[in-house]
Amino acid sequence: MARKMKVRTRTQDGMVEVLVLVSHPMETGLRKDKKTKKVIPAHWIQNMSLMHNGKLAAEANLGIAVSEDPLLGFRLPKAKNGDKIKITWKDNKGESGEISAVVDA
Repeated sequence: MARKMKVRTRTQDGMVEVLVLVSHPMETGLRKDKKTKKVIPAHWIQNMSLMHNGKLAAEANLGIAVSEDPLLGFRLPKAKNGDKIKITWKDNKGESGEISAVVDA
């Protein structure tokens, strides 16, 4: 299933901040469906990576404590307008996604 992703860049404190929003349920595996009383299976993003001009700039290992539709921010001290960024993620069920953008801060 293709999940919606959005990315935005902005300059803050002399660095480029990359904000990434992923549409994802981020289920813990601990909640029960109110109607059926069955446990909702765990489903969360495990890993997110940020590439800056083709090189790994940041990596985040996430867990079940992250909210639904997570918004993550990364700061790139050496980024400038026109640089290429790519964000990828993979979850515990094998789903993955990616988005590319150009820094326009």
